[in-house]
Amino acid sequence: MAEDAEDKTEDPTDRKLTQAREQGNIPTSQEVKIWAGLVGALVIVTMFAPYMADDVKRLLVPFIEHPHAFPMEQSDVGQILAEITIGIIKVLILPMMLLMVLAIVSAMAQTGLMFLPDKLTMDFSKLSPMKGITRIFSGRNLVEFLKSLFKVGAIGFVIFLMLRSRMSEYAALAALDLMAMLDYLRHQVVAMIMVVVLLVFVLAAADWFYQRWSFTQQMKMTKQEIKDEHKQTEGDPMIKGRLRALRMQRARQRMMAAVPRASVVVTNPTHYAVALQYDVESMGAPVLVAKGVDLIAKRIRDLATENEVPIVENPPLARALYATVELDEEIPPEHYKTVAEIIGYVMKLKGELAN
Repeated sequence: MAEDAEDKTEDPTDRKLTQAREQGNIPTSQEVKIWAGLVGALVIVTMFAPYMADDVKRLLVPFIEHPHAFPMEQSDVGQILAEITIGIIKVLILPMMLLMVLAIVSAMAQTGLMFLPDKLTMDFSKLSPMKGITRIFSGRNLVEFLKSLFKVGAIGFVIFLMLRSRMSEYAALAALDLMAMLDYLRHQVVAMIMVVVLLVFVLAAADWFYQRWSFTQQMKMTKQEIKDEHKQTEGDPMIKGRLRALRMQRARQRMMAAVPRASVVVTNPTHYAVALQYDVESMGAPVLVAKGVDLIAKRIRDLATENEVPIVENPPLARALYATVELDEEIPPEHYKTVAEIIGYVMKLKGELAN
């Protein structure tokens, strides 16, 4: 049975957020992109508009003032139109590049650099009419529609107030020459765009926070999903426990198999037991081959007795070696003297027994 939305009370894990990013599911605000476009438009109108107007004027004035000077043959007309088109493209290319850069920067500022080859493939399931209708009437699209309606209404109302406050000035425009009129209108357009930029900035900031909040709510997980993910990433705790117990059992078996080959067993005498192996020809220092406490220590002592391995009582040394030396490691230098005395005693004892 599917989990209800109310059950998703846990914050999304890093793994789920990473998977969502890999699938291109990242909170983004279209309002931020629109705001960046308006900033670009403001820069264009403020900085580039006069130069663009001059360039366009140089292109068109000859045709307006001296139309009779241009040949009207069909081939000539086509060439003239091509030249005008190329000239206008040259005028517009820098502002268009600015708008493109701002669009890319506004997108990357929200998502970072991403490469999603899966998004380039055709997904025919998205062509389903029923799924399309479902998306159109989804709650998310309804929110987006209401946001757009509010944005258009707010911007329209602000522009209306600005136009109404200057109606008397617009009525007097007819008395100005063409260039003065265009300059006045340019300043008015700049003022309007500046107000709209500020308004859209507030809307974009609010929408950005809303998108992140909405995304977090969408990504929330149930407690069971957290447990399932933990099992996938860390493994089933029961299986891990069984594997750990199996590894410990095998390690203990190997350790016990090494006791008969030990040179000496140092004991506490009852709680600790440490088996050491030393070969003068092949080893630089004695090696700890087995260790244990309580029942394991008793088993080490029993194996040592069964295989005639000498057992020496030295509680401080037994405890120290058990705490500081791991299996199959050489003993540290600070214990060389004590262990050497014990092994020397054992070798002497073996020699006496051999005689």
